[in-house]
Amino acid sequence: MFERKWIGGNVTRILIALAALQLLLNAQPQPERLKVLILTGESDTQYHDWRVSTPFLRSLLERTGRFDVKVAEQVSGLDAESLRHFDLLVLNYMGPRWSAVTEHAVEDFVRQGKGLISFHGVTYGPMYGMVFDGHWKAGADAGWPAYPSLTGARWDPPKIGHGRRHVFTVTWVDRSHPISNGLDSTFVANDELYHRLDLLPGSHVLATAFSDPATGGTGRDEPIVWVAELGKGRVVHTTLGHDLSAMSQPGFLATFARGAEWAATGNVTLPTVIPSITRRSDPVRTMVVTGGHPYPTSLYTLFEGYEDVVWSHATSPKEAFPPDLAARFDVIVLHDMHEDLDPPLRENLRAFAEAGKGIVSLHHAIVDYTDWPWWWQEVTGGVFFIKERPGHPASNYKEGVEMVVTPTQLGTTHPVTRNVGPLVVTDEAYRGMWHSPDVQVLMETTFPLNDRPVVYLGPNPKARVIYIQLGHSDSTMRYPGYRKLVHNAILWSAGRLQ
Repeated sequence: MFERKWIGGNVTRILIALAALQLLLNAQPQPERLKVLILTGESDTQYHDWRVSTPFLRSLLERTGRFDVKVAEQVSGLDAESLRHFDLLVLNYMGPRWSAVTEHAVEDFVRQGKGLISFHGVTYGPMYGMVFDGHWKAGADAGWPAYPSLTGARWDPPKIGHGRRHVFTVTWVDRSHPISNGLDSTFVANDELYHRLDLLPGSHVLATAFSDPATGGTGRDEPIVWVAELGKGRVVHTTLGHDLSAMSQPGFLATFARGAEWAATGNVTLPTVIPSITRRSDPVRTMVVTGGHPYPTSLYTLFEGYEDVVWSHATSPKEAFPPDLAARFDVIVLHDMHEDLDPPLRENLRAFAEAGKGIVSLHHAIVDYTDWPWWWQEVTGGVFFIKERPGHPASNYKEGVEMVVTPTQLGTTHPVTRNVGPLVVTDEAYRGMWHSPDVQVLMETTFPLNDRPVVYLGPNPKARVIYIQLGHSDSTMRYPGYRKLVHNAILWSAGRLQ
């Protein structure tokens, strides 16, 4: 008995000590975010479109939590004072040369101890004064003399190039460097494999890939990632990153993010796996239900790109409403149109609602389950009658009308519609619907071909239900205000938005 108490007491003390240590660690100040400036704009958009790659790189760096990123699209004219507050420059530029003031400022930025990272087409950049006018060609100006030192390599147009784009294996040849330390020995690239580059003395190769003659390559290992020093500063370059498909490969994500941190600080604290999108540990598990009515495929974009939402898709009620529905999902988003529902599926959906789960009904889903009065009378609080019913005529609609939808007094403060503001959309008007007297209207319209309520909370006392009438057109799906409204509705119905 004494021994058991002694062991139990020590285990308790250890657990308390560990908990206290964890609290202490959590209380430690987080490292300040590194300040990054992406230099871009005025470049080739046919082969390497900076307009799409720059937002991608910004998102990649910011979602690590380690970087605060800004973008300069008019670079010529920046001076040393403009760059002074940054820790890292990202070179995503392949256009004409900058002013002498800007070029010297970038050179001095690195020489004085800051970092620079560049990739793929930047290898040739403005080194030879190249401009794009249908074809790459030498410009009237001489090349930027210091440019090779900023990338660690020379670009000799008569001999360099690449074979056919293909999938190939990249091998880390120095696994002790902070960038590559802890990474798998190889990774897969889906890219162009540059060959016959002249690396400057002092450039240190971290990774290579075999340039296969079968794809137009050289038959030898070519450098893929290297680092160099310029004065007190650090330079990182990778030949990968032809387009978003190439940059979305896990190997590129890890190389670029970890390379950026090393260039800025000389150390790497980022993990070995950089996710393509950061997910919260507890995202809202969402089931999106379609079927029974055509819809724009841009519907899917309503649920993409969020840290706090993960979604599945069902195209039939049988697929959508299994017996364990309430255990698997937090919210159902309905964009289907089925007037009836089999009794077993009704019970599964009823159990979901009575478990206090979230239901977001969009547009033509107001026709759902009109043969099941409990659903539209007590859950969604509204129904569009396709056919005349005793005591109620058929509802009607009109496509392609411009409507202005504004928040009600309740809607100005409710979490779903707070700061959404008025919506001006070209969508489908519904008129002559039945609405429960117990719905709470958040947004409304005075458009004469539409009923006044447009966004409202359902009357069910257990489930968190919201109906959003809009959602017929592609333009509505892509309208920022509508996207915010749907995202807010999902979070609120899951109990995550107060």
